[in-house]
Amino acid sequence: MNKFITAYYHDEEDLIKGVRQIRSLGIEPADVRTPFPVHGLDKALGLKRSRLTRVAFVGGAIGGLIGFFFQAWVFTKAYPLNFGGKPFFAVPSFMPVTFEMTVLFAAFSMVIAFFIHNKLGPGAKTVIYDEQVTDDRFQVLVDADDKDESELQRIEKVLSEAGAQGIQLKS
Repeated sequence: MNKFITAYYHDEEDLIKGVRQIRSLGIEPADVRTPFPVHGLDKALGLKRSRLTRVAFVGGAIGGLIGFFFQAWVFTKAYPLNFGGKPFFAVPSFMPVTFEMTVLFAAFSMVIAFFIHNKLGPGAKTVIYDEQVTDDRFQVLVDADDKDESELQRIEKVLSEAGAQGIQLKS
C-alpha cells in the first residue's frame, strides 16, 4: 500500500458507521486501528469467525492424548511400581497431568497459529502510519493506489459524513 486515505474518529460508534458506509460503496477498508476492542467492528468489517478455536481443540486433544498415554506407558511398561496397592493402570491418578498437558498444548498451538497467520515473529516488518493513533482515537485506512480523483473525493465525503475528524491522503 503506497497511497492511502486515513480517517480519524473519536467515537467508536462513528467508526462503525464510517466502516459500514465505506463498505456500502463496495470499498473494503485496508485496516482499522483502535485503542481497545470495539464490539461489532468485526461484523461491520465483514470478518469471518476465527478458526483459532479449532486449532486450540486439536492442540489440546493432542496434548491430552500425549499426556495420558505417556503416563500409561511409564506406569505399566517402562517403570511399573506398586505403591499403596494401587493398580498400574490407575486412570484417575493420570487426570491432573492429562489436564495440564491439554491446556499447555492448546495454549502453545494457539500462539503459534496466531503468529503464523498474522506473519509475526522474527524479521516481521512493522509499518507505523501514525504514532498517536491508538492513544485516544480510532483510525480507518483505505487503500487508494488504484483509485482516481473523483473516487477519492467520494470516499473522503462519505468518511466525513460518518463523523471523521481528520481525513488525509498519504503517500
